[in-house]
This record gives sequence, C-alpha cells and structure tokens, in this order.
Amino acid sequence: MSKRPQETYRTGYALTPKKEQSFIQPSLLRHASERGVFLTRIDLGKPLIEQGPFDCIIHKLYRPDWKQQLQQFSSRNPHVPIIDSPDSIELLHSRISMLEVVNKLKSTKSGFLESFGVPNQHVVLDDGDLDRLMEGDAVEELNLKFPVIAKPLVADGTEISHKMFLIFDRGGLSGLITPVVLQEFVNHGGVILKVYVVGGYAKCVKRRSLPDISEEKMTGSLPFSQISNLAMEKDEGSGDSVNYEGAEMPPENLVMELAKGLREVTRLNLFNFDLIRDSRDKDRYLVIDINYFPGYAKMPGFESVLTDFFLDVAQKKSVGNVIE
Repeated sequence: MSKRPQETYRTGYALTPKKEQSFIQPSLLRHASERGVFLTRIDLGKPLIEQGPFDCIIHKLYRPDWKQQLQQFSSRNPHVPIIDSPDSIELLHSRISMLEVVNKLKSTKSGFLESFGVPNQHVVLDDGDLDRLMEGDAVEELNLKFPVIAKPLVADGTEISHKMFLIFDRGGLSGLITPVVLQEFVNHGGVILKVYVVGGYAKCVKRRSLPDISEEKMTGSLPFSQISNLAMEKDEGSGDSVNYEGAEMPPENLVMELAKGLREVTRLNLFNFDLIRDSRDKDRYLVIDINYFPGYAKMPGFESVLTDFFLDVAQKKSVGNVIE
C-alpha cells in the first residue's frame, strides 16, 4: 500500500443512516477536503480491524458487537484515537448518571459552583414506588414540587427515550411506565440554551422551549408534543409570545467553564448540553440534558469547527499527544 501524503488525514466514521444523513453534509466534506481531511465511511459489513488506515475514528453506534470491534481495532492500532470511548458514552444513556456528572464538577473560580446545578429529581424504579408516590405528600417529601417532568430512565436516542410528559398532580402519575425519572419543572422563560461542544470549543445558541407554567391549577398530565402545540397556538393567537429574541445569553466564561468541566468529567469530546435560566434566580442556570454526538449541522459554522477538531486530533496524535 502506497504511503499517503503527510499533509492529508483520514477520519473514519461509523454512524446510523439517519445520523450520517444529517452530519455528513456536502459542505462539511468540501470544507474538510480543502484542508486535507477526508471523511471515510466505515463499512459495517466488514470487520473494522480490516479497514483503514485512519487518523481517528468517530462513531455513534450501539450495536452489540461494535464496542468489541473498537477494542480490537484499538489494541492493534493504539496510536489511532477513538472519538469517543464507548464506556464514556454510556454515561449519557441513563438520565441518572447523565446529570450526576454535573455534581462532580470542580472549579477554582470563586462562586462558579453556585451558578449552575440540576433540577430536583427522583427515580421511580417500579410500579410499587409509583403507587407510594401517589399517596399523601410523598412527592413533596422528596423535595419535589408539581409540575414535574416524567422522563424515561434510558436516554439512548430511541423513540421511547423521547416520550416525556408534564405531570401536574399526583393523579397525573397514574399510568406512567417505570422505571422513570421525575424531574421538577422549572420556569425558564420559554427559552432553552443549547451548548455544542467539540473538543475544546463550545458554542451556545438559543432555542424555543416549553412555556412557563402559570400558578393556575391544572390537573393530570400532558405529553410534550401537546404542550408544544398549545404554546404555538398561544403565540400565534394572542400575541402573548415568548421574548425569544430578547432572551439574555449566559456569560461566556460560565459556558466555557461548564463545557470544560463536563468534558473532563465525562471524558467526551463530542456532545451538547441543554441549559435553562431559572426564572426565580436570574443568576442560576440548570443543566437538564446532555446528549452525545448531537445534530452539529444546526450549529453555526459547524464545518470549520469540526474540521479544526479532526486536524487537531490527527496532528496531536502524530507527535504522541493522543486525545482520549
């Protein structure tokens, strides 16, 4: 096999068809190739160990044999970075371990740890736990206040993992499928802040979110899709819309420190996290979700950011500084 020019690099990718369609955009391929980075699809019908050469590998697959294939490839090619470790990615597949990482962050900046956190939450493991929560003041005793968001425990990107409900009272808990996470809903002005992380780079963008919940009494539960539709009808019909454009962005130093801390704790390079600004305390931000390998095409300038990252990984690897 002829030796490739030193100034070119190959990034192998193993993605689901849906992820490949959204991520491997013509603009990314063009921008990367202009800078000597060539993205190469890994043939999932062949053993990974028989493919290459690669300067790094990116992936988002949860096939049972995929982790083993990566381990075999890495043992034969220890100099090729795998972005990212399956063990680290699995931290984000559970909504419990996902948000526990926030509590592990450390910072030397005074007051930084007081600037962010996670909403109060509780794991309901089985139907027995659910029945007990529907009695008396059991929910309040857990330091939870209605409304709460019911989220499946598993967060692996499947359709089931996205089925969430807003629960307004104990009666709304009836019929939930366990295990489930109950997370206190925090009013946040109808705006969510998505922070995209690519290695040492972080970009914060605004997105519309669920509307604030008023004090007026509501009962039962509503699926998220129905809540979103009601919010749109309200915006279009009454003119009482969320001040989306005027929503204040978080301080850049907080975003960068939080991104850096999450990267160090999770040992991940490609992820995003969702922040909300607590309406009760304008200086406090809550992390409500962390996702591996998100839809980067929605991030402004993603082509140059990802290309810079691939080059950084390959060039550091070439001098023995491997990004894990």
